[in-house]
Amino acid sequence: SRESSTMLLAIAASALAPRLALRAAPGASPHAASCVRMTAPEEFDYLVIGGGSGGIASARRAAAHGARACVIERSRLGGTCVNVGCVPKKVMFNAATVLEMIHQSEGYGISVGGASFDMKAIKAKRDAYVTRLNGIYANNLANSDVTFVEGDARFTGPKTVAVGDRTLTGKSVLIAVGGRPSVPDIPGAAELGITSDGFFELDSVPDRVAVIGSGYIAVELAGILQVLGSKVDLFIRGATPLRSMESDVVERLVGEMEAAGISIVRGEAEAISGDAASKTVVLKDGKGEHGGYGQVLFATGREPVTGSLDLPAAGVETAPSGHIVVDAASRTSSEGVYALGDVIGRIDLTPTAIAAGRLLSDRLFGGASEADTLMDYDFVPTVVFSHPPLAVCGLTEAEAIARHGPDAVAVHKSTWVNMLYSREFLVDGQHMPKTFAKLVCVGPEQRVVGLHMIGLAVDEILQGFALAMKMGATKADFDSVVAIHPTSSEELVTIPPWQAKYSLRPDAYTPSYEEEPVPAKAR
Repeated sequence: SRESSTMLLAIAASALAPRLALRAAPGASPHAASCVRMTAPEEFDYLVIGGGSGGIASARRAAAHGARACVIERSRLGGTCVNVGCVPKKVMFNAATVLEMIHQSEGYGISVGGASFDMKAIKAKRDAYVTRLNGIYANNLANSDVTFVEGDARFTGPKTVAVGDRTLTGKSVLIAVGGRPSVPDIPGAAELGITSDGFFELDSVPDRVAVIGSGYIAVELAGILQVLGSKVDLFIRGATPLRSMESDVVERLVGEMEAAGISIVRGEAEAISGDAASKTVVLKDGKGEHGGYGQVLFATGREPVTGSLDLPAAGVETAPSGHIVVDAASRTSSEGVYALGDVIGRIDLTPTAIAAGRLLSDRLFGGASEADTLMDYDFVPTVVFSHPPLAVCGLTEAEAIARHGPDAVAVHKSTWVNMLYSREFLVDGQHMPKTFAKLVCVGPEQRVVGLHMIGLAVDEILQGFALAMKMGATKADFDSVVAIHPTSSEELVTIPPWQAKYSLRPDAYTPSYEEEPVPAKAR
């Protein structure tokens, strides 16, 4: 009967009411609410997992094209670069550079008495700077109408992720979660060692530091710590650090590091022993022990942060290293799912992730063709903020020979003293650093395919020359530029033989004002 039906509906409504109320109640626990999770997934055109530089750049470019974009990040916005990478590292590089200038100030008639370095003070200022950048990134997302979701994303399907009790889907999904420092699986490493992340937690300068690693992070932190007052030993497995870079500049870097007081120890660590106050590095193959370190800093590589994503649920293939496998167009093995940045293990640099992310969004949402939006990983300028800095772009001499053959490769070199370090302006006992540049050219037109430098200010010089190389500049193009004098950059457009397009004799050479004349054959 109608009365019976009405009574049954009333009973059912009465039974459901507490559960519906629980779902709506602000204070309800996630566990209780999960019993009745019936809300529809939040849908976006573009779902970006990872709020680092690459992910944010890609999301904002997508939004600029009119896409409804969302960024998911579980930690501070800005990723490694802003929080524990290039930005705070450059702050510390700057601090060390200022201290170097103070040490030399008397050479320029400036007396600076009682100068000291306060690690705790610079840490407070650096942390405040990073916090401000976090806020700028958040504001940029809001100003671009990009939705920000804070939390840990986990795939529940090819284009669907769960973040807490929320479900989000995207017509296209980008994985840009970055990486983190790895620590070797040896006794004592995890308990007694720190990584580059831990370096930024230091509030005092250790008396002695063992830096283990041969990549750019190891070299940079070793140089910074040495200038700031630590006695640094750099442990490397091979003959030299930075083995993938041009050997001529690396050889000079090693010489400059040793002149600054850094000891290069060749050997592989098999254990770390000791306690918080004093640590010892034990080397393999009976190569001995080195002890008395206040800190042991591992810079032995990085690994992708993909463990919590549940990539198999999305059908995303990974390499044995854990990096996500992608094609030239940033596509993963799962249709509509893309990856870029450190998580693919190609070139782990912030600007490459930013460029790749913007190109991807231009293709997905801006109507650009695939051919016009493939990331070009050739001629990527790179700087190592060592002391002194090292700047490279393009092929090494060995790479050029392997690709083009020895007969097609020509090399031009120059070594000089930056005016800042001319002998008249040095203080007693100060080492005179030299600047070095090497051009690697190919073909009869001598197209410049490699530029490798070390010395003061090369980090600021490289960008413009990288643009010229990208546009196919030749040695004759370099020679045709009027030099800016007196600068270090002028040396790149005056490397002999000058004006090769006018058939200047190959053995012709005119020394710069800082050099003694050297016969061509001796050079």
